[in-house]
Amino acid sequence: MCRFIRSLSLFAMIGVFLFAAMPAPASSEGGPAEGFGLHVQAPHMMTDGTIGGPFHHYCKGVADGILQCLLFKSTDPKAPLIGVEYFVPKDLARKEVPLIQWNRNFHDHEVEIATGRVHILDIEDKNKVAEIAAVASQTDGVIYQLWQPGQKTPDGTVTIPNSVGHVFRTK
Repeated sequence: MCRFIRSLSLFAMIGVFLFAAMPAPASSEGGPAEGFGLHVQAPHMMTDGTIGGPFHHYCKGVADGILQCLLFKSTDPKAPLIGVEYFVPKDLARKEVPLIQWNRNFHDHEVEIATGRVHILDIEDKNKVAEIAAVASQTDGVIYQLWQPGQKTPDGTVTIPNSVGHVFRTK
């Protein structure tokens, strides 16, 4: 029961911070692309072992404390979508994803944030930034790279890069 209450508290905190960071919708008839108002910048460890990015993540809550982030190489309005990252509460990711799969594809946001390479942008209130980082550190992430570095067009290849500083779990 205590774990359930902690999960609900985490979901509520993520929702509060996301809604506070989101710009007002352009119209009342917006679609699923609206609301990606939380702007985070972070590099990724690419599947070939090189560090890529930093990538601009535009995030919003989508379900049960899960954040979905659209990834871009730049902030240019015409920048192509190159990937998607999900922030999943640790208790959910670690319960639902087998350990071997987690170690291959997921990363701990607490470890990633501790590297100092993650930046929450477009929010000037340092306390709010610290609160968002604290909530994000209670999640694990999985990244799907849809447009591979150096390619002129996406070719259907999807890779799963990781965070810089990724640490394997043993349990």
